[in-house]
Amino acid sequence: MPETRLTTCLLAALCLLFASLADARMYRYTDENGQLVISNTVPQEASLRGYEILNSQGRVIDRVAPAPTEEELRRREEEKRRQEQAEIQRKEDQALLRRFRHPDDAVRALHRKIRELEGLNQLKQGNISVIESQLDSEHSRAADLERSGREIPEVTLQKIDRLESQIRDIEKEIESQQAEIQQVREQ
Repeated sequence: MPETRLTTCLLAALCLLFASLADARMYRYTDENGQLVISNTVPQEASLRGYEILNSQGRVIDRVAPAPTEEELRRREEEKRRQEQAEIQRKEDQALLRRFRHPDDAVRALHRKIRELEGLNQLKQGNISVIESQLDSEHSRAADLERSGREIPEVTLQKIDRLESQIRDIEKEIESQQAEIQQVREQ
Protein backbone atom coordinates (compact mmCIF):
# COMPACT_ATOMS: atom_id res chain seq x y z
CA MET A 1 0.00 0.00 0.00
CA PRO A 2 2.73 2.56 0.79
CA GLU A 3 4.33 1.71 -2.58
CA THR A 4 1.11 2.63 -4.44
CA ARG A 5 0.97 5.97 -2.69
CA LEU A 6 4.55 6.65 -3.58
CA THR A 7 3.94 5.60 -7.17
CA THR A 8 0.83 7.79 -7.37
CA CYS A 9 2.73 10.77 -6.02
CA LEU A 10 5.58 10.21 -8.48
CA LEU A 11 3.15 9.87 -11.38
CA ALA A 12 1.37 13.09 -10.34
CA ALA A 13 4.70 14.93 -10.10
CA LEU A 14 5.75 13.65 -13.53
CA CYS A 15 2.42 14.69 -15.04
CA LEU A 16 2.82 18.18 -13.60
CA LEU A 17 6.38 18.36 -14.93
CA PHE A 18 5.31 17.27 -18.42
CA ALA A 19 2.33 19.64 -18.36
CA SER A 20 4.58 22.52 -17.42
CA LEU A 21 7.09 21.54 -20.09
CA ALA A 22 4.32 21.17 -22.67
CA ASP A 23 3.01 24.60 -21.69
CA ALA A 24 6.50 26.13 -21.49
CA ARG A 25 6.39 29.60 -22.95
CA MET A 26 9.10 31.41 -24.73
CA TYR A 27 9.38 35.09 -25.47
CA ARG A 28 10.52 36.81 -28.63
CA TYR A 29 11.77 40.37 -28.45
CA THR A 30 14.24 42.73 -30.06
CA ASP A 31 17.32 43.56 -27.98
CA GLU A 32 18.99 46.99 -27.75
CA ASN A 33 21.08 46.18 -30.87
CA GLY A 34 17.99 45.42 -32.96
CA GLN A 35 18.64 41.65 -32.92
CA LEU A 36 15.66 39.27 -32.60
CA VAL A 37 16.00 37.17 -29.42
CA ILE A 38 14.01 34.14 -28.24
CA SER A 39 14.31 33.39 -24.53
CA ASN A 40 12.39 32.02 -21.57
CA THR A 41 12.61 35.43 -19.84
CA VAL A 42 12.16 39.02 -20.94
CA PRO A 43 14.60 41.64 -19.62
CA GLN A 44 13.13 44.86 -18.25
CA GLU A 45 14.43 47.07 -21.08
CA ALA A 46 13.05 44.64 -23.69
CA SER A 47 9.65 44.59 -22.00
CA LEU A 48 9.46 48.36 -22.52
CA ARG A 49 9.92 47.83 -26.27
CA GLY A 50 7.20 45.15 -26.40
CA TYR A 51 7.48 41.41 -27.04
CA GLU A 52 5.66 38.31 -28.25
CA ILE A 53 4.72 35.22 -26.25
CA LEU A 54 5.35 31.93 -28.04
CA ASN A 55 3.96 28.48 -27.27
CA SER A 56 6.10 25.33 -27.14
CA GLN A 57 5.82 24.98 -30.95
CA GLY A 58 7.17 28.51 -31.47
CA ARG A 59 3.85 30.04 -32.54
CA VAL A 60 2.85 33.49 -31.36
CA ILE A 61 0.00 33.21 -28.88
CA ASP A 62 -0.01 36.79 -27.61
CA ARG A 63 1.65 40.17 -28.16
CA VAL A 64 2.55 42.70 -25.47
CA ALA A 65 2.59 46.24 -26.79
CA PRO A 66 5.54 48.53 -26.11
CA ALA A 67 5.34 51.00 -23.24
CA PRO A 68 3.84 54.34 -24.34
CA THR A 69 6.21 57.22 -25.08
CA GLU A 70 6.04 60.57 -23.28
CA GLU A 71 4.33 62.03 -26.34
CA GLU A 72 1.70 59.25 -26.34
CA LEU A 73 1.10 59.72 -22.61
CA ARG A 74 0.71 63.48 -23.12
CA ARG A 75 -1.75 62.92 -26.00
CA ARG A 76 -3.75 60.44 -23.90
CA GLU A 77 -3.91 62.94 -21.06
CA GLU A 78 -5.03 65.70 -23.43
CA GLU A 79 -7.67 63.41 -24.92
CA LYS A 80 -8.88 62.50 -21.44
CA ARG A 81 -9.15 66.20 -20.50
CA ARG A 82 -10.94 66.95 -23.78
CA GLN A 83 -13.45 64.14 -23.11
CA GLU A 84 -14.00 65.34 -19.54
CA GLN A 85 -14.61 68.88 -20.82
CA ALA A 86 -17.01 67.56 -23.46
CA GLU A 87 -18.89 65.63 -20.76
CA ILE A 88 -19.15 68.76 -18.61
CA GLN A 89 -20.44 70.71 -21.61
CA ARG A 90 -22.95 67.95 -22.41
CA LYS A 91 -24.29 68.05 -18.83
CA GLU A 92 -24.53 71.84 -18.91
CA ASP A 93 -26.39 71.64 -22.22
CA GLN A 94 -28.81 69.08 -20.78
CA ALA A 95 -29.42 71.33 -17.78
CA LEU A 96 -30.18 74.22 -20.12
CA LEU A 97 -32.54 72.07 -22.17
CA ARG A 98 -34.41 71.08 -19.00
CA ARG A 99 -34.64 74.71 -17.95
CA PHE A 100 -35.52 76.29 -21.30
CA ARG A 101 -37.85 74.96 -23.97
CA HIS A 102 -36.15 76.82 -26.80
CA PRO A 103 -32.80 78.61 -27.29
CA ASP A 104 -34.70 81.90 -27.60
CA ASP A 105 -35.95 81.38 -24.03
CA ALA A 106 -32.33 81.23 -22.84
CA VAL A 107 -31.46 84.42 -24.75
CA ARG A 108 -34.46 86.21 -23.26
CA ALA A 109 -33.44 85.05 -19.77
CA LEU A 110 -29.91 86.33 -20.42
CA HIS A 111 -31.19 89.76 -21.47
CA ARG A 112 -33.57 89.85 -18.49
CA LYS A 113 -30.68 89.08 -16.10
CA ILE A 114 -28.49 91.76 -17.69
CA ARG A 115 -31.31 94.34 -17.48
CA GLU A 116 -31.83 93.39 -13.82
CA LEU A 117 -28.13 93.87 -13.01
CA GLU A 118 -27.99 97.14 -14.95
CA GLY A 119 -31.11 98.34 -13.08
CA LEU A 120 -29.41 97.59 -9.78
CA ASN A 121 -26.39 99.57 -10.93
CA GLN A 122 -28.61 102.53 -11.80
CA LEU A 123 -30.19 102.37 -8.33
CA LYS A 124 -26.75 102.34 -6.79
CA GLN A 125 -25.71 105.30 -8.94
CA GLY A 126 -28.80 107.08 -7.59
CA ASN A 127 -27.73 106.18 -4.05
CA ILE A 128 -24.31 107.64 -4.76
CA SER A 129 -25.95 110.88 -5.96
CA VAL A 130 -27.99 111.12 -2.75
CA ILE A 131 -24.93 110.45 -0.59
CA GLU A 132 -22.84 112.95 -2.58
CA SER A 133 -25.55 115.54 -1.97
CA GLN A 134 -25.39 114.82 1.78
CA LEU A 135 -21.59 114.95 1.59
CA ASP A 136 -21.68 118.34 -0.18
CA SER A 137 -24.03 119.60 2.53
CA GLU A 138 -21.69 118.40 5.29
CA HIS A 139 -18.67 119.92 3.49
CA SER A 140 -20.52 123.25 3.21
CA ARG A 141 -21.45 123.14 6.88
CA ALA A 142 -17.84 122.35 7.81
CA ALA A 143 -16.54 125.15 5.54
CA ASP A 144 -19.00 127.65 7.08
CA LEU A 145 -17.80 126.67 10.56
CA GLU A 146 -14.16 127.11 9.55
CA ARG A 147 -14.82 130.49 7.90
CA SER A 148 -16.54 131.71 11.03
CA GLY A 149 -13.49 130.64 13.05
CA ARG A 150 -15.19 127.82 14.90
CA GLU A 151 -13.88 124.32 15.12
CA ILE A 152 -15.56 121.54 13.11
CA PRO A 153 -17.27 119.10 15.51
CA GLU A 154 -15.89 115.54 15.54
CA VAL A 155 -19.36 114.22 14.74
CA THR A 156 -19.37 116.16 11.45
CA LEU A 157 -15.91 114.88 10.50
CA GLN A 158 -17.00 111.31 11.27
CA LYS A 159 -20.15 111.77 9.17
CA ILE A 160 -18.05 113.05 6.23
CA ASP A 161 -15.74 110.00 6.54
CA ARG A 162 -18.71 107.66 6.76
CA LEU A 163 -20.37 109.18 3.67
CA GLU A 164 -17.11 108.96 1.67
CA SER A 165 -16.71 105.34 2.76
CA GLN A 166 -20.29 104.57 1.68
CA ILE A 167 -19.60 106.02 -1.77
CA ARG A 168 -16.44 103.91 -2.13
CA ASP A 169 -18.31 100.75 -1.06
CA ILE A 170 -21.15 101.37 -3.52
CA GLU A 171 -18.64 102.05 -6.32
CA LYS A 172 -16.97 98.70 -5.56
CA GLU A 173 -20.38 96.98 -5.70
CA ILE A 174 -21.09 98.61 -9.06
CA GLU A 175 -17.70 97.50 -10.37
CA SER A 176 -18.39 93.95 -9.14
CA GLN A 177 -21.79 93.92 -10.84
CA GLN A 178 -20.25 95.20 -14.08
CA ALA A 179 -17.88 92.23 -13.96
CA GLU A 180 -20.87 89.95 -13.31
CA ILE A 181 -22.69 91.44 -16.31
CA GLN A 182 -19.65 90.74 -18.48
CA GLN A 183 -19.45 87.19 -17.12
CA VAL A 184 -23.15 86.60 -17.84
CA ARG A 185 -22.64 87.83 -21.41
CA GLU A 186 -19.67 85.51 -21.90
CA GLN A 187 -21.59 82.52 -20.57
